[in-house]
Amino acid sequence: MARSISARSKSSGGSTNLWVWLGLAAVVILLDQFSKTLILGFFQLGDSHTVTSFFNVVRVHNPGAAFSFLAGASGWQRWFFIGLGAAASAFIVWMLRRHPGQTLFCFAVSMILGGALGNVIDRVIHGYVVDFIQVHYAGRYFPSFNLADSAITLGAICLILDELRRVRKG
Repeated sequence: MARSISARSKSSGGSTNLWVWLGLAAVVILLDQFSKTLILGFFQLGDSHTVTSFFNVVRVHNPGAAFSFLAGASGWQRWFFIGLGAAASAFIVWMLRRHPGQTLFCFAVSMILGGALGNVIDRVIHGYVVDFIQVHYAGRYFPSFNLADSAITLGAICLILDELRRVRKG
């Protein structure tokens, strides 16, 4: 009897944690979509506003993936990246359910989930991803990106840190 109560409280705790992590992903999606809505409302395609000597706010449309990968394809890439994002999101939710107590891991994949879905929403609505953050130095420009991309990058960094921590403990 004690064992079944313990198992039940573990599973309900895992369920609670799942909602926390999905909530974090939802916050990322909301912030990402809000920022893109502002850019679409106040900037024309190609507009740029200098903020600092190394940072501009711009409006760029990216029909491809990271670094405009497949941006020049004939349009099939939109549906490919939507499907890929949906599949990755389902896998991430499955992983969150399997590892609810691993805080850094769950944070990492929640950030990736929020970022991936933020960009999927753009592809569904617009057919491209809205990018607006431009970093540059000495005439060299890093490809423009957005908050979803930043969340994905942060999540990837945290995944690496989580794995390093796990290897160090093992």
